[in-house]
This record gives sequence, C-alpha cells and structure tokens, in this order.
Amino acid sequence: MQKTVFLNGVFLPEEEAKVSVFDRGFLFADGVYEVVPVIGGKMIDVSPFLERFDHSLKALGLAWPMPQEECLKMLEQMIEKNSLREGGIYMQVTRGAAPRVFEFPEGLTPTFMAYTFEKSILESVQAERGVKVVTVEDIRWKRRDIKSIALLGQCIAKDQAVREGAYEGWMVEDGYVTEGTSSSAYIVKNGVIITKPLSHAILPGIRRKLILEYAPKHGIKVEQRAFTPEEAYAADEAFLSSATTMVYPIIEIDGRQIGEGKPGKIARRLREIYLREALGHPAS
Repeated sequence: MQKTVFLNGVFLPEEEAKVSVFDRGFLFADGVYEVVPVIGGKMIDVSPFLERFDHSLKALGLAWPMPQEECLKMLEQMIEKNSLREGGIYMQVTRGAAPRVFEFPEGLTPTFMAYTFEKSILESVQAERGVKVVTVEDIRWKRRDIKSIALLGQCIAKDQAVREGAYEGWMVEDGYVTEGTSSSAYIVKNGVIITKPLSHAILPGIRRKLILEYAPKHGIKVEQRAFTPEEAYAADEAFLSSATTMVYPIIEIDGRQIGEGKPGKIARRLREIYLREALGHPAS
C-alpha cells in the first residue's frame, strides 16, 4: 500500500515528498521531532505530546508551523488517509532551507513533515518475555531535554547495543545511568521505582511522566534519583518506556540476570495500568 505523507501543507505520495539539499535539517540537524502513538485509529497522550513539542520548538527559537488545532486535524487526516489502526505518527520541523551558515538565519519558512508507521503496541513479544539491555557510554550533547533530530550519539549507542545482542542500550555518564538510547530507564528495589529526575541531561519522556503519575495512585512508590549500573544489576526489576513500547520489562543487563530473569510484577502491572488509562478504561 502506497503511503501518504504530509509535507509543507500538502498531502502527497511518499515517493513524491522531497526536501531541499539546503534544508538546515539536512545540513545541521537544525530541527525537532515528535512521535505520537496511535491505538485503535486514535492518537493517545495528545496533551503532553503538544507540551513537549512546544518546549522543543521554543528551545530552538522555532515557531509552530501551523496552529496546534490545525496540526491535530492534519494528524487525524494522516491516520485516516493511511488507514492506520495501531502504530504511530512521526512529525518533524526544521528551520528550513538557506545557504550554509552556522548562525540561525532569519525569515526562513520552516520545513514541516509527518508520516505514519504501523507497529503492534497492545500485543508485544518483548512485553511478554522481557528484553536485554547493555550499558554504553553517553556521548551526547548537553541539551537532551530538547527532542532534537540530532541523534547520531543515540544511533551509535543503539548500534553498539544491537551488535552485542541487546534490545536497548542504557547510556552511562559519570558512573550513572542517564536513559536509554530511545527510551526512559527505571529500576525497582524493594517495591520502589527509581528513575533519574528531569534536567537538561535527559529527555522528558511522556510515558515516563504518565507512569510516574499513575504509579502512586496504585500504591507503587517512586523515587527520582540517579542510579548506577551496579545498582541496576542488583535490582529486583528493571524496565523501560517509550512512545510505542509503553512499558517493556528488562530481564538482563550486561549479561547479568535481573531479579528472577523474567518480567517482574511491577513492570507488568504498570504496563497494564498504562494501557488501560490510554484506552480510557482506568485500572482499579
């Protein structure tokens, strides 16, 4: 099936979507992106997605390429045009095309594009069996709270993790885990979820935000602090979260079995709570 993409105000077949070689996204990674999960043909977690996208745009001095209401309408049209039932929408804004200069040129027309992709979210082998993680060096820049399209550091780390037979890499800086290459990182000890607090050092994950809101409501304690790989090895459980994984239990880190070597009860419970909330059926 030929997919429809959105580019600069126009819906068109994916093979017809073209961007200038002078686009600053291509030359400098001068842009930001977002991913919105879709379940049952509907976007979920829309409000926090809009808030984070707004934060990233403002951090780079970029304006919304269209009003938020029109943007949401466009995304709904993308779901319909591509008959998307489950998966997500990727959207990206760059500063636009200009001669190659390092400073931000003024008066440019932003490049705005979006496309859909299919992925099984509700039913997942990884969620059922758990995944393996390895630690990797965090070599990224210092403004990781911006959802920048400059992802080479994450790509290097993810490739290393995959080559070592893992699903994800947990990036380590100054002896502490920051986050995953494309996910937020958590451990569980004595029934308490432990995760690094927000700062410029990590991305403010939307799933992280909601998980930390839901957990206390269901009697699960949360502690926001940095943790080391050694603490992770000794944890009772570990898990990760992201836009289209929601919650994946971690059963092994750096070849060391975590807990009983199978998805833990808190990770499984959090996935259940999150999905029920996302689908509009709050868990009891």
